[in-house]
Amino acid sequence: MDGELIGVRPHRFTVNDYHRIVEAGLLPEGSRVELIRGQIVDMHAIGSPHLGMVIRLNRLMVPALAGRGLLSIRNSVRLDMESEPRPDVVVLAPRDDDYDQPPHPGPSDVLLLIEVADSSLDYDRTTKAQLYAESGIGEYWIVNLTDRVVEVHRRPVDGSYQDKRCAAAGQTLDIAGLPGVSFLVSDLFPKRRDAG
Repeated sequence: MDGELIGVRPHRFTVNDYHRIVEAGLLPEGSRVELIRGQIVDMHAIGSPHLGMVIRLNRLMVPALAGRGLLSIRNSVRLDMESEPRPDVVVLAPRDDDYDQPPHPGPSDVLLLIEVADSSLDYDRTTKAQLYAESGIGEYWIVNLTDRVVEVHRRPVDGSYQDKRCAAAGQTLDIAGLPGVSFLVSDLFPKRRDAG
């Protein structure tokens, strides 16, 4: 019961409120936050393995996409008026303006959304997966750094993904919305350098 306020509801923010708060400088500079279901949420810290995986995904995906998709790294996607998460990697459908004009990228623009997870694994499997499925994101990958697998989620129905599988070393990942674009899981998880 510590810190719990009985009968008190937190204030819910809209995307517009959230942007006004950020623009007014009311959050500490460099804050890593996102808007999830009307609440401003601190994002998990990024360690070296997480950072390295995002860089590796960028390096591998840009040439593989060959202009058929645009790579967006740690930028927000507006799911609805109460949620604007900042996924690690998003593959967006090409648009002539490269999204520098409204509207902001939304679910219908997303070909693939990726979260890289170590300490955030449970959150990405539950809260984020449900949020993305409810929004109609057709394909969601969790790059699981702990188990060195990619958890592939497809076919969202009623707030959950109907097709789920784990891809491990020796297997290939393909992007459903981009036939012919594929990656080897082993390219994402190269052999570890010796600590000595």
